[in-house]
Amino acid sequence: MFQDRYETADFTIWQGRVDSKENFDAFRWHQWIKPLDLRQPLCKFTGKIGFALLGFCCDEGIRRNNGRQGASSGPEEIRRELTNLPCSFSSEVLLFDAGNITCADGELTRSQMALEQAVIYLRQAGLFPLVMGGGHETALGHFRGQADFLRQKDGKCDLGILNFDAHFDLRPFIGEGNSGTMFRQIAEDARKWGEVFHYFCLGIQRSSNTLELFKTAQQLGAGYLLAGDISMQYEEHILEKIDSFVQSIPHLYVTICADVFSSSFAPGVSAPQPLGLHPEIVLKYLKHILRTQKVVGFDIAEVSPRFDHDRATASLAKVIIFAVVDTLCRLKGLAR
Repeated sequence: MFQDRYETADFTIWQGRVDSKENFDAFRWHQWIKPLDLRQPLCKFTGKIGFALLGFCCDEGIRRNNGRQGASSGPEEIRRELTNLPCSFSSEVLLFDAGNITCADGELTRSQMALEQAVIYLRQAGLFPLVMGGGHETALGHFRGQADFLRQKDGKCDLGILNFDAHFDLRPFIGEGNSGTMFRQIAEDARKWGEVFHYFCLGIQRSSNTLELFKTAQQLGAGYLLAGDISMQYEEHILEKIDSFVQSIPHLYVTICADVFSSSFAPGVSAPQPLGLHPEIVLKYLKHILRTQKVVGFDIAEVSPRFDHDRATASLAKVIIFAVVDTLCRLKGLAR
């Protein structure tokens, strides 16, 4: 189980401005969020929608990938940005902080397995996981948790991956992986289970991926859109590509690597991208994907406070998480 790598939430972070102690319309997230201890027996949530924040405090995948370390502090910094968000939803919406999975000893596989178990717990509890990395190796544990839950529930995993990222992260691996191998590892999982590997990546940079990686994506049947194409092509063309991918898949897992954004908006990442995407473009397509009502989990990775000038990247992560919660609440008729 995950308990040896699990820390409950530090609720000293959840404080901020208080405009009212009684009027819910004036509440902010720090006034509404509740702790959730994953070591306790499972209690099934039966409301319309509930969200659970979960941190993956890990830099090991980035270290192995020779990247700039610092993302293990990302979850706490993102939480600090989230505290003063307005409760733009009704009081029927539940919001939990489920704490962190850690990786202090370099045992990446064990921490990814712990994240996997934690995600299963959240799905069994009926909650929508909002996972905060950590390096993008977060994706392996998160996806496997979602896949395990679906196999237990439906007898199969029919789960598509939509990745906003400058990199394919399809590099070969021997034994344990790193922050550049997760989706290759998931493809191998699919092969072992006799399942289809559904993967689509938005924001790929030609200057950040070898020709071999483009060939690997083609061999694995992975779809992608280049960052330049997303910035320059008509919106209808981009939506057509996205819709073509999602239409035949019942469940979607959405992950964002913060290096997909232009470094002018996201300087605090392992691999800054001067010609990355504008956040408004990503938000537009993210909301479109969420409106399919197929998304079962979301994460954002590689927010590195160590390099984050004026906390710009953590603040951007805040806006994105808010957009996910707000969009899903609107679909349930629970937005204010």
